[in-house]
Amino acid sequence: MSDLLIRDISEPMKQDIAQRAKQAGRSLSEEAKELLQKALIAEKAAAESPRLSAWDFLRPILYDGDDAAATEYARIMDEIEAERKKDFGRPVEDFE
Repeated sequence: MSDLLIRDISEPMKQDIAQRAKQAGRSLSEEAKELLQKALIAEKAAAESPRLSAWDFLRPILYDGDDAAATEYARIMDEIEAERKKDFGRPVEDFE
């Protein structure tokens, strides 16, 4: 077995770990190993899980499955985009 020395742990953190160890019936070292193991597992799971895009996350909230409404929304957005593109190349107004 290997040893690991962790220096400069704040006293409140050490007390929190000691309290958790006491509640679980483990030594301070065993509790620290348990906490490190849980953190490593959680970090690995978070890294492996695919991240949703903002649209994929919000889509169930914003889209109720009504294709007619979605088509109308897409048409409106296309019109807005077309109007916006007409402004490209137009001289900038003098605001003074």
